[in-house]
Amino acid sequence: MTQPPVIEIRNLHKSYGALAVLRGIDMVAPRGHVVALIGSSGSGKSTLLRCLNLLEDSQQGEILFEGEPVRWRGTGADRRPADKAQVQRIRTNLSMVFQSFNLWSHLSVLQNVMEAPLSVLRQDRAEVEARARGLLEKVGIGDKADVYPAQMSGGQQQRAAIARALCMQPRALLFDEPTSALDPELEQEVVRVIKALAGEGRTMIIVTHDMRLAGDVSDHVIFLHEGRIEEQGPPDTLFGAPQSTRLRQFLRATEPA
Repeated sequence: MTQPPVIEIRNLHKSYGALAVLRGIDMVAPRGHVVALIGSSGSGKSTLLRCLNLLEDSQQGEILFEGEPVRWRGTGADRRPADKAQVQRIRTNLSMVFQSFNLWSHLSVLQNVMEAPLSVLRQDRAEVEARARGLLEKVGIGDKADVYPAQMSGGQQQRAAIARALCMQPRALLFDEPTSALDPELEQEVVRVIKALAGEGRTMIIVTHDMRLAGDVSDHVIFLHEGRIEEQGPPDTLFGAPQSTRLRQFLRATEPA
């Protein structure tokens, strides 16, 4: 029997007052696939990611996690998730990696990675610590377990954030511009980790300004423009033979100088 997609959205709308940010988005993230979201600033990419993770409330449309629809109460601007336990369960299975790392400054790197499995999932401390140390080794900062975020470079902090997300053993990883706060040298440290995760067959949705990253790791690319999907398809098709004028303009503007 075919498994349902990890994430599916149907006709999703999101507004902030009179400003319509998402205008009827349909998207599927099958298990083991990487979906890249690209587009200009203000196109709705990060808002879409936050709606998927239920960090933002949408006003219309369906969100399904492994075939299970999110339950809502109210309509329009008053719509909210109806089941707090469902929201908690979905969020623990959709780990998010933010642009600004969002590490806790008062905790060591190891403590940062361990915190959510201990406090949210109530898992065994010895088991969580072993997993956390293994993940720090995996992302190349095993020697930084006992230091604090302020003592590390931006690239190291972002890799710690990825290890923290992985320690929750999520069904999918959501990346919101994971390299945009980094200089080019440090950016490549993080790109290597993301590529390795993609090679493992992890389900990921990546909002990125890096067209090379989107092309290298994704199975499917979605180009958002003014809150709508302007064009989508496999990366070779989207980047090699763009159909819409707006996408061609965007790709020209993002070409390296």
